[in-house]
Amino acid sequence: MRARIRTARKAMVVAAVASLGAGLLAGCADDGGDDSSGSSSGDSSGKTTISVGLFGTMGFKEAGLYDEYEKLNPKIKIAQNVVERNENYYPALLNHLTTSSGLLDVQAVEVANIAEVTATQADKLEDMSKVSGVNKSNWLDWKWQQATTKDGKTIGLGTDVGPMAICYRTDLFKQAGLPTDPAEVGKLWAGDWAKVVDVGERYKAKAPKGTFFMDSPGGLLNAVLGSEKEKFYDSSGKVIYKSNPAIKAAFDLTAEAAEKGLVQSQTQFQPAWNSTIANNKFAAIACPPWMLGTIKGNAKPEAAGKWAVAAAPKGGNWGGTFLTVPKSGKNVKEAQKFVAWLTAPEQQAKLFKVQGSFPSSPPAYTMPEVTGATNEMTGDQQIGSIFADLAKAAPVQVIGPKDQIIQQGLSDNGVILVTKGKSAEEAWESATKSIDNKLDQ
Repeated sequence: MRARIRTARKAMVVAAVASLGAGLLAGCADDGGDDSSGSSSGDSSGKTTISVGLFGTMGFKEAGLYDEYEKLNPKIKIAQNVVERNENYYPALLNHLTTSSGLLDVQAVEVANIAEVTATQADKLEDMSKVSGVNKSNWLDWKWQQATTKDGKTIGLGTDVGPMAICYRTDLFKQAGLPTDPAEVGKLWAGDWAKVVDVGERYKAKAPKGTFFMDSPGGLLNAVLGSEKEKFYDSSGKVIYKSNPAIKAAFDLTAEAAEKGLVQSQTQFQPAWNSTIANNKFAAIACPPWMLGTIKGNAKPEAAGKWAVAAAPKGGNWGGTFLTVPKSGKNVKEAQKFVAWLTAPEQQAKLFKVQGSFPSSPPAYTMPEVTGATNEMTGDQQIGSIFADLAKAAPVQVIGPKDQIIQQGLSDNGVILVTKGKSAEEAWESATKSIDNKLDQ
């Protein structure tokens, strides 16, 4: 079994790396222009093309920030390349950082990977703290430190953080006899993630046909883990995921939800999962602010205004990204200037207003784009103040170099198996074997 898992994972990584071509991770080129690879440093009009490598729906283009920057800088063109899932994006990024080749001008790094990149690849990346206009005070202290080396070099600027909420369909909740007001919904599970499972059972008893309570076991697991200060590593850097009782408790709670049929048998961010958003197949989803962008990107127009945001049982954080500038990029100085502008408080506030990515910049929290923010999916609910309060309640987490591998293993090789008939014990054994195999590589 382990051999098959290892072979499949290696095949995936090889496939990801093989797809790079002239520009890193050009899996979903999207630049609005003629340079589909996003790798050239200029075009026939004499403009400089800044190539940007991203994963998932980060929303810069959707929020109009590329267009705005191009208008402010007429000689600049922005070309982005997007890969849907970070586990396909990151192995190739790490490979190219290691070899200092094939990198785009700007590369995103997810928070689960920032510790490894900061510890092992800092010499391949520019020190963004020295860029004109970059001020450390514009970021949450812990966010800034996550991308800062022991000798004080800051290799990435934070874009967003992921204060944890639960988003839910008010129409489906109403049909199942549950309250729909966000404050009342939050009270249903306040203080205890186990109460979410209890609410799920109430939903299932009167659920609209063909729907589940939550979108996926992985989503629930990640949300519960996001409430923990220590997850997979302790503060000394020791791997503790198997001995940390909070991890096993979160795993068992998620397995219970799966056994009771409260979560879909889906892996997040896969095409089949995307379609369940469009087809209204679930009523609730663990929801850091950036998830609203994912919902918006996959929902049908008639779903607008039917979602709402309630506080999660406990304060937590899930996600958050950094933008780095590789030294081997073709347009380093222009890329540094662009990243400094793109992550400034004003742009972070605009991104949240349109896309739902919550700022990692406290000065943005008092800007009207945040304080008065609404979202197309959540109607007239003012979500900015909700997420600001949740951000303040989130624990400062210990991030380890292999957090992504462990978290993905617990989800994709673990709790998902319970939805396919495995016991919680069998799923835990599968997950830990898969994770330990990868950590040993």
